[in-house]
Amino acid sequence: MAADHAGVALKAFLKEWLETQGYAVRDFGTYTAESVDYPDYVRPLAEALLREEVNAGLSICGTGNGVSMMLNRYRGIRAALCWLPEIARLSRAHNNANVCSLPARFITTDTAQAVVAVFLTTTFEGGRHQRRIEKIDALRSTPHSNHKNHLLDNDRL
Repeated sequence: MAADHAGVALKAFLKEWLETQGYAVRDFGTYTAESVDYPDYVRPLAEALLREEVNAGLSICGTGNGVSMMLNRYRGIRAALCWLPEIARLSRAHNNANVCSLPARFITTDTAQAVVAVFLTTTFEGGRHQRRIEKIDALRSTPHSNHKNHLLDNDRL
């Protein structure tokens, strides 16, 4: 588990609940509501996942977006932003997500608990979905260019 200051309370709640369910939980921080930068806490979670020291991850920030973006920069990590149990189920069953990212400012503790329960008990379906995961994992980072972003420059979508 990893969280920034916006997710620290939800992380503490979920950690306690998961331990009562028999899960061994590694907590990568943060531990207070003092403002911090989420990359400092999700990086150790990503590295532990890639070293196979943990089987799955939970990341939490205010919207869930920042932690997801950071984690998804690592090849082999598939962090899914989940705010409903059905989204958590599909992220595991179809996308083989290995991190559940939660938006602490937008879900209740009951919903977060339900999302995490589904995420941790759903298995990957494989089949046609495996081919897609292999394409994601095969993707290498694209080279950066010095040209301007035309989408923003020209206000086109």
